[in-house]
Amino acid sequence: MKAFVFPGQGAQFVGMGKDLYENSPLAKELFEKANDILGYRITDIMFEGTDEDLRQTKVTQPAVFLHSVISALCMGEDFKPEMTAGHSLGEFSALVAAGALSFEDGLKLVYARAMAMQKACEMQPSTMAAIIALPDEKVEEICASVAAEGEVCVAANYNCPGQIVISGSIEGINKACELMKAAGAKRALPLKVGGAFHSPLMDPAKVELEAAINATEFHTPKCPIYQNVDAKPHTDPAEIKTNLVAQLTASVRWTQTVQNMIADGADDFTECGPGAVLQGLIKKINKEANAHGIA
Repeated sequence: MKAFVFPGQGAQFVGMGKDLYENSPLAKELFEKANDILGYRITDIMFEGTDEDLRQTKVTQPAVFLHSVISALCMGEDFKPEMTAGHSLGEFSALVAAGALSFEDGLKLVYARAMAMQKACEMQPSTMAAIIALPDEKVEEICASVAAEGEVCVAANYNCPGQIVISGSIEGINKACELMKAAGAKRALPLKVGGAFHSPLMDPAKVELEAAINATEFHTPKCPIYQNVDAKPHTDPAEIKTNLVAQLTASVRWTQTVQNMIADGADDFTECGPGAVLQGLIKKINKEANAHGIA
C-alpha cells in the first residue's frame, strides 16, 4: 500500500519550492493563491529570504505546508495515497492531501496555528532538546523527575528508537539534558527552536487554534490519516478535529505511527516536502521499509 508522509517544522531551507514555481503552472497558481490568502509574498521569503527569516514560526509553518502540499498535488496521476501521515505541522499537509481539508482552509489553519504558537512562545521563553541513544522509558522517567521539581519538561517527539525530543522551560530542559547525559545518553542537544512545542506551554495557543478548527469545514478523507496524538488511523471529521487540537500540547508519536502504518499494509512511503528527514526516521524505525522522496 502506498503511504504519503509530510514533514514538520525544521525541514525548511532557503530556495524551497522555487523549482516547482518556475516549472509547473499548477504550482505557480497555488503559490500565488497562497500569497493572496496570507496577504504577503511568502514565496519571496521561501525563494530568496534569509535562514533567519525562514526560521520564524509564523513563516516556517506555512512555508513547509505549501512546499509539501504543492509538491504532492503536482505529482498528478502518481499521487494516489492509500494512507497519509504528517509529523506535527505535517499533519495539516496530510489532511489536505487526503481531501479532509481544502488547500485554502489548510493554509488558513496553518497560519492561525503558527501565529498562536508564536504568541505562546513569546509569553514564556522555552525550548526543546534532542536526546540520542537513551531508552524511551528512561527519558520519560527523567522528564517526570524534572517536572516534579516544578519545571515543565515532557517527551514531545518520539521520532525513532533512540531519538526523542523533549520540550519545556529553559531551566527544565537544561536540567534534563544534564541528567540524560549522566544516565548514558550519547547526546542531549538543545535545538534552535522558538519555543516548547508539544508541551503544556503551548496551552495559550490551544484556545485560538480550537476556535479556528471548529470554524473550518472538514470532510471525510479519501484514505485514513494516521494522527500524531494516538498514532492510529482516522476518517471521522469530528475525531480528526479533536485530535488536531490535542496535538498542540500532546506528544508526536511518530515511531508508533510508522509501525502502525506498516502493520496495516504500508509497503511504500513517499515523503512530500522539503528535506528527507522522515525517510531517514522511517528506515530507522524499520530497516526493511521502502521510503523515498518524490521521484
